[in-house]
Amino acid sequence: MSDAAQPMRTQQALRAAHLYYLQDLTMDAIADELGTSRSSVSRLLKYARDTGLVDIQIRSPLDQAAALSRNIRARFGVHAHVVPVPDHTSDVDRLERVALSAARILTQYVESNMVIGISWGSTVSAVSRYLVPKTTHGSTVVQINGAANTRTTGIVYASEILRRFGEAYGAFVQQFPVPAFFDDPATKEMLFRERSIRRVLDLHERMDLVVFGVGAPQAPVPSHVYSGGYLDPADRDELTEAGVVGDVSTVFYRADGSWKDIGVNARAGAPDLDTIKRSPRRVCVVAGRSKAASLKGALAAGLITDLILDESVGQAILQP
Repeated sequence: MSDAAQPMRTQQALRAAHLYYLQDLTMDAIADELGTSRSSVSRLLKYARDTGLVDIQIRSPLDQAAALSRNIRARFGVHAHVVPVPDHTSDVDRLERVALSAARILTQYVESNMVIGISWGSTVSAVSRYLVPKTTHGSTVVQINGAANTRTTGIVYASEILRRFGEAYGAFVQQFPVPAFFDDPATKEMLFRERSIRRVLDLHERMDLVVFGVGAPQAPVPSHVYSGGYLDPADRDELTEAGVVGDVSTVFYRADGSWKDIGVNARAGAPDLDTIKRSPRRVCVVAGRSKAASLKGALAAGLITDLILDESVGQAILQP
């Protein structure tokens, strides 16, 4: 669609939405009023939902997902959005459904002049494919963790996720061109003193909104840090011995939320978890019961303010 045609399409979609949702006209009646076909009205209404012109909310005292959300908030002190997904749904489809809901929920959190931190990974990559456009001004999308390893620079993978966020919100995109894990903690310390890298680290300190998933070693949809060649056998053995249950932004933690004495973290090309916790809004997206242990560890670490998850993992984290 040309740039010139976009405002006209938006106006038509907005008018169709008013007639359908606020005036209760049928699609046939709307088609007559707009001088178009019923199928065109259907496409306009879908466009209105997809672009955020229409925000549909469901409220019911009998809603099991809503009750689960309340229980999670009472237990963990976070705002929870539970996405209803049938038990028989495959792990891939479950992730896609949670990602779609997360992308639409994120729209209400994004404002102008924000620094938005993005942690790459399988879940955030899925969210990025469904983002609803929202024009902002003076906003920056910044990569939280480095993506390079001995196989790849990680630029293609991470930059595609960042690009989608930047285009959706009209934001400047800032990459973080460092390895996911350094060979030597001393190398990391020296590089992080460089002014070019320090500039990105300063953005990390000013993040208003952080979006991330949780990595889990045994998830059916593998976390990218585990499937993308970032960890060698010695690293995996060290994580097992340390009792690690997951990671956020390639920084690993235990079930009780502790992380500072885990050796691999000293080499992580990412800000520490205290930096992430200084952001006022920290949105975690999780799909699948297999990530329950990792999610509970992230909650114990105090990393999450807003949680978007499916029913299965929500039920799992409430179990003793």
